[in-house]
Amino acid sequence: MLVLAIDTSTPAVTAGVVAVGSGDADGVETRGDRVTVDPRAHGELIMPHALAAAEAAGVSLKDLDAIVVGVGPGPFTGLRAGMATAAALGHALGLPVYPVCSLDALAADVVPGDNAFLVLTDARRREVYWAAYDAAGNRTDGPHVQRPADLETGVKVAAGDGALLYTAALDVRPIEPRFPSPAGLVKVARSALLAKEAPAPLTPLYLRRPDAAEPTAPKRVTAP
Repeated sequence: MLVLAIDTSTPAVTAGVVAVGSGDADGVETRGDRVTVDPRAHGELIMPHALAAAEAAGVSLKDLDAIVVGVGPGPFTGLRAGMATAAALGHALGLPVYPVCSLDALAADVVPGDNAFLVLTDARRREVYWAAYDAAGNRTDGPHVQRPADLETGVKVAAGDGALLYTAALDVRPIEPRFPSPAGLVKVARSALLAKEAPAPLTPLYLRRPDAAEPTAPKRVTAP
Protein backbone atom coordinates (compact mmCIF):
# COMPACT_ATOMS: atom_id res chain seq x y z
CA MET A 1 0.00 0.00 0.00
CA LEU A 2 1.38 3.41 -1.02
CA VAL A 3 0.34 6.42 1.04
CA LEU A 4 0.93 10.12 0.52
CA ALA A 5 1.53 11.83 3.89
CA ILE A 6 1.12 15.60 4.27
CA ASP A 7 1.57 17.94 7.22
CA THR A 8 1.60 21.74 7.49
CA SER A 9 0.81 22.11 11.21
CA THR A 10 4.32 23.38 12.08
CA PRO A 11 6.85 25.63 10.30
CA ALA A 12 7.86 22.51 8.30
CA VAL A 13 6.16 21.90 4.96
CA THR A 14 6.12 18.10 4.82
CA ALA A 15 5.13 15.60 2.14
CA GLY A 16 6.22 12.01 1.56
CA VAL A 17 5.28 8.75 -0.07
CA VAL A 18 5.30 5.89 2.43
CA ALA A 19 4.87 2.16 1.81
CA VAL A 20 2.74 0.40 4.41
CA GLY A 21 3.10 -3.29 5.17
CA SER A 22 2.07 -5.69 7.89
CA GLY A 23 5.47 -7.20 8.66
CA ASP A 24 7.29 -5.58 11.59
CA ALA A 25 6.09 -3.39 14.42
CA ASP A 26 6.22 -0.16 12.43
CA GLY A 27 5.54 -1.63 9.03
CA VAL A 28 6.27 1.62 7.19
CA GLU A 29 9.00 2.63 4.75
CA THR A 30 9.51 6.13 3.37
CA ARG A 31 10.07 5.91 -0.38
CA GLY A 32 10.46 9.63 -1.05
CA ASP A 33 9.95 12.86 0.87
CA ARG A 34 10.36 16.61 0.72
CA VAL A 35 10.55 18.83 3.80
CA THR A 36 11.17 22.58 3.92
CA VAL A 37 11.12 24.59 7.14
CA ASP A 38 9.43 27.85 6.13
CA PRO A 39 6.36 29.05 8.08
CA ARG A 40 5.41 31.42 5.25
CA ALA A 41 5.43 28.90 2.39
CA HIS A 42 2.88 26.22 3.27
CA GLY A 43 0.46 27.09 0.50
CA GLU A 44 3.23 27.68 -2.02
CA LEU A 45 5.24 24.50 -1.40
CA ILE A 46 2.93 21.70 -0.27
CA MET A 47 1.70 20.62 -3.72
CA PRO A 48 5.14 20.82 -5.37
CA HIS A 49 6.52 18.85 -2.42
CA ALA A 50 3.87 16.15 -2.89
CA LEU A 51 4.73 15.84 -6.59
CA ALA A 52 8.47 15.81 -5.87
CA ALA A 53 8.04 13.14 -3.19
CA ALA A 54 6.12 10.94 -5.63
CA GLU A 55 8.82 11.44 -8.26
CA ALA A 56 11.53 10.54 -5.73
CA ALA A 57 9.58 7.38 -4.90
CA GLY A 58 9.34 6.50 -8.59
CA VAL A 59 5.55 6.61 -8.68
CA SER A 60 2.79 8.94 -9.84
CA LEU A 61 -0.09 10.22 -7.77
CA LYS A 62 -2.34 7.75 -9.59
CA ASP A 63 -0.36 4.89 -7.99
CA LEU A 64 -1.38 5.94 -4.48
CA ASP A 65 -3.82 3.97 -2.34
CA ALA A 66 -4.58 6.56 0.35
CA ILE A 67 -3.64 9.93 1.82
CA VAL A 68 -2.79 10.75 5.44
CA VAL A 69 -2.83 14.34 6.63
CA GLY A 70 -1.91 16.00 9.90
CA VAL A 71 -4.86 17.99 11.23
CA GLY A 72 -2.98 19.82 13.96
CA PRO A 73 -3.14 21.36 16.34
CA GLY A 74 -1.56 24.17 14.37
CA PRO A 75 -1.95 27.79 13.30
CA PHE A 76 -4.99 28.41 11.13
CA THR A 77 -3.42 29.48 7.82
CA GLY A 78 -0.67 26.87 7.61
CA LEU A 79 -2.87 24.01 8.76
CA ARG A 80 -5.56 24.89 6.24
CA ALA A 81 -3.08 24.68 3.33
CA GLY A 82 -2.18 21.05 3.99
CA MET A 83 -5.70 19.92 4.76
CA ALA A 84 -7.15 21.62 1.67
CA THR A 85 -4.47 20.01 -0.50
CA ALA A 86 -5.12 16.55 0.96
CA ALA A 87 -8.88 16.93 0.52
CA ALA A 88 -8.52 18.14 -3.07
CA LEU A 89 -6.18 15.30 -3.99
CA GLY A 90 -8.42 12.74 -2.33
CA HIS A 91 -11.40 14.01 -4.30
CA ALA A 92 -9.53 14.20 -7.61
CA LEU A 93 -7.92 10.76 -7.27
CA GLY A 94 -10.82 9.02 -5.55
CA LEU A 95 -8.68 8.17 -2.51
CA PRO A 96 -9.58 7.99 1.20
CA VAL A 97 -8.01 10.75 3.29
CA TYR A 98 -7.13 9.82 6.88
CA PRO A 99 -6.74 12.62 9.46
CA VAL A 100 -4.23 12.20 12.29
CA CYS A 101 -3.20 14.39 15.21
CA SER A 102 0.14 15.94 14.29
CA LEU A 103 1.39 15.67 17.88
CA ASP A 104 0.72 11.91 17.74
CA ALA A 105 2.81 11.75 14.56
CA LEU A 106 5.72 13.34 16.40
CA ALA A 107 5.26 10.91 19.30
CA ALA A 108 5.31 7.97 16.89
CA ASP A 109 8.90 8.86 15.94
CA VAL A 110 10.21 9.20 19.50
CA VAL A 111 12.72 6.44 20.26
CA PRO A 112 11.06 4.02 22.73
CA GLY A 113 12.34 4.26 26.29
CA ASP A 114 11.33 3.85 29.90
CA ASN A 115 9.97 7.33 30.53
CA ALA A 116 6.87 9.32 29.72
CA PHE A 117 7.39 12.35 27.50
CA LEU A 118 5.72 15.47 26.14
CA VAL A 119 5.30 16.69 22.59
CA LEU A 120 5.22 20.46 22.14
CA THR A 121 4.96 22.59 19.01
CA ASP A 122 5.07 26.34 18.58
CA ALA A 123 1.59 27.87 18.76
CA ARG A 124 2.88 31.44 18.37
CA ARG A 125 1.65 34.20 20.74
CA ARG A 126 4.28 32.79 23.15
CA GLU A 127 2.22 29.61 23.58
CA VAL A 128 2.68 25.93 22.78
CA TYR A 129 0.43 23.15 21.58
CA TRP A 130 1.15 20.13 23.73
CA ALA A 131 0.18 16.59 24.64
CA ALA A 132 1.55 14.03 27.09
CA TYR A 133 2.47 10.42 26.28
CA ASP A 134 3.42 7.34 28.25
CA ALA A 135 6.65 5.45 27.61
CA ALA A 136 4.93 3.36 24.92
CA GLY A 137 3.88 6.47 23.01
CA ASN A 138 0.18 6.40 23.94
CA ARG A 139 -1.36 9.82 24.46
CA THR A 140 -2.42 10.37 28.08
CA ASP A 141 -3.36 14.06 28.01
CA GLY A 142 -4.11 16.75 25.45
CA PRO A 143 -3.91 18.23 23.00
CA HIS A 144 -3.95 21.65 24.64
CA VAL A 145 -2.72 25.17 23.91
CA GLN A 146 -1.05 26.99 26.80
CA ARG A 147 1.72 29.36 27.87
CA PRO A 148 4.87 27.34 28.63
CA ALA A 149 5.19 28.87 32.10
CA ASP A 150 1.66 27.71 32.97
CA LEU A 151 2.22 24.08 31.99
CA GLU A 152 2.51 22.08 35.21
CA THR A 153 4.03 18.63 34.72
CA GLY A 154 6.63 16.37 36.24
CA VAL A 155 7.72 15.08 32.82
CA LYS A 156 11.21 16.28 31.98
CA VAL A 157 11.72 15.26 28.34
CA ALA A 158 9.88 16.67 25.35
CA ALA A 159 9.93 16.36 21.56
CA GLY A 160 8.90 19.00 19.03
CA ASP A 161 10.07 22.48 18.11
CA GLY A 162 8.19 23.94 21.08
CA ALA A 163 10.51 22.09 23.44
CA LEU A 164 13.53 23.74 21.84
CA LEU A 165 11.98 27.20 21.81
CA TYR A 166 10.92 27.14 25.47
CA THR A 167 13.42 24.80 27.13
CA ALA A 168 14.14 27.14 30.04
CA ALA A 169 10.51 28.03 30.76
CA LEU A 170 9.44 24.39 30.60
CA ASP A 171 12.48 22.93 32.40
CA VAL A 172 12.61 20.00 29.98
CA ARG A 173 15.30 18.21 28.00
CA PRO A 174 14.52 18.42 24.26
CA ILE A 175 14.58 15.16 22.30
CA GLU A 176 14.03 14.30 18.65
CA PRO A 177 12.03 14.64 16.50
CA ARG A 178 11.41 18.34 15.97
CA PHE A 179 8.72 18.12 13.26
CA PRO A 180 6.27 15.43 12.08
CA SER A 181 7.68 13.08 9.44
CA PRO A 182 5.78 11.29 6.66
CA ALA A 183 6.56 7.96 8.35
CA GLY A 184 5.33 9.21 11.73
CA LEU A 185 2.06 10.41 10.21
CA VAL A 186 1.48 7.05 8.55
CA LYS A 187 2.39 5.09 11.70
CA VAL A 188 -0.53 6.76 13.49
CA ALA A 189 -2.98 5.75 10.74
CA ARG A 190 -1.42 2.36 9.92
CA SER A 191 -4.00 0.13 11.60
CA ALA A 192 -6.89 2.01 9.98
CA LEU A 193 -5.15 1.88 6.60
CA LEU A 194 -4.53 -1.87 6.75
CA ALA A 195 -8.09 -2.52 7.91
CA LYS A 196 -9.39 -0.20 5.16
CA GLU A 197 -11.55 1.56 7.72
CA ALA A 198 -13.64 4.53 6.66
CA PRO A 199 -11.69 7.72 7.46
CA ALA A 200 -12.88 10.06 10.17
CA PRO A 201 -14.04 13.52 9.05
CA LEU A 202 -11.33 16.03 8.18
CA THR A 203 -11.74 18.25 11.21
CA PRO A 204 -8.88 20.64 12.04
CA LEU A 205 -7.58 20.90 15.59
CA TYR A 206 -7.25 24.67 15.90
CA LEU A 207 -7.81 24.75 19.71
CA ARG A 208 -8.40 28.48 19.51
CA ARG A 209 -10.13 30.94 17.20
CA PRO A 210 -8.18 32.38 14.23
CA ASP A 211 -6.83 35.92 14.45
CA ALA A 212 -8.95 37.04 11.50
CA ALA A 213 -12.52 38.03 12.28
CA GLU A 214 -15.51 38.99 10.19
CA PRO A 215 -15.98 42.76 10.02
CA THR A 216 -18.74 44.15 12.17
CA ALA A 217 -21.54 46.30 10.81
CA PRO A 218 -20.47 49.90 10.10
CA LYS A 219 -21.30 52.43 12.73
CA ARG A 220 -24.35 54.53 12.03
CA VAL A 221 -23.54 58.13 11.33
CA THR A 222 -26.25 60.65 12.11
CA ALA A 223 -26.36 64.22 10.96
CA PRO A 224 -26.02 66.85 13.69
